[in-house]
Amino acid sequence: MSAGHAHAGGTATAQHRKRLVLVLVITLSVVAAQIVGGLVSGSLALLADAGHMLTDATGVAIALVASTLATRPATNTRTYGLQRAEILAALANALLLGGLAIWVIVEAVQRWNDPPEVATGLMLAVAAVGALANLASLMILRAGKHESLNVRGAYLEVLSDLVGSIAVIIAGIVIATTGYTRADVIASVAIGVFIIPRAWSLLRDVIDILLEATPKGLNLEQVRDHMREVPGVVDVHDLHAWTITSGVTALSAHVVVDDECIDQGRPGAVLDALDECLGEHFAMEHCTLQLEPVGHRSHENAHHD
Repeated sequence: MSAGHAHAGGTATAQHRKRLVLVLVITLSVVAAQIVGGLVSGSLALLADAGHMLTDATGVAIALVASTLATRPATNTRTYGLQRAEILAALANALLLGGLAIWVIVEAVQRWNDPPEVATGLMLAVAAVGALANLASLMILRAGKHESLNVRGAYLEVLSDLVGSIAVIIAGIVIATTGYTRADVIASVAIGVFIIPRAWSLLRDVIDILLEATPKGLNLEQVRDHMREVPGVVDVHDLHAWTITSGVTALSAHVVVDDECIDQGRPGAVLDALDECLGEHFAMEHCTLQLEPVGHRSHENAHHD
């Protein structure tokens, strides 16, 4: 006997779409200012920060498009709809972020022996505007960073942008006061080094979801123990849990029930109790449970656990 329980609802990213739109507008405005400022002032650090913010803007735009696609209904060929589009967007974001970091570091190394002159006044003014804009964006995204990978990705990118703007400001002050033009190159490397671990963290989480790893913070042995405590349940095997997209988890399991439960026609009551247990203790909203009698496991494939 099997039963599936699906609960429809918006994805985590969709709930924060307006925040992402606002951050996108702010980011694109600052990118334009930084590109012009970087070209005029000759600052690689400012151009690096502009490139980073442009990547952020691209990532946010991808997340917005993906969150819209994710709301499309499921079909017979795509039984979860396009909810995984959000995860693919997060993957693209992580790769763009990592690629930018490598480019910045390589360009900085090439400039080390021949650092150009930098117009520090313009450099500092544009960097300060960028820092204020990034701070505003962080405040906008803070509420959703624990609920959606895409919002978290945008938050991390804006955070690294803020650090990048601060690094540019520090480099500008050093150049203005000491004339040490390599400070711009050092700031560029610092921005690249700061970006890499954050890109890797996001990429690792995306890979876990694509490989259908057990959601973070969920202990399957505890889930199994709770399910076994439901009256009528003898054992639980072939237990799996995974993340479909941010905020949407799923679980499937084979549940062995005793003969008395079957003879008395109580499988429905056991199923309801299991759903309540999984929802209350583990916030599982999409569960597919196969109820089976004692001895049925011997008829299943050997890979079932």
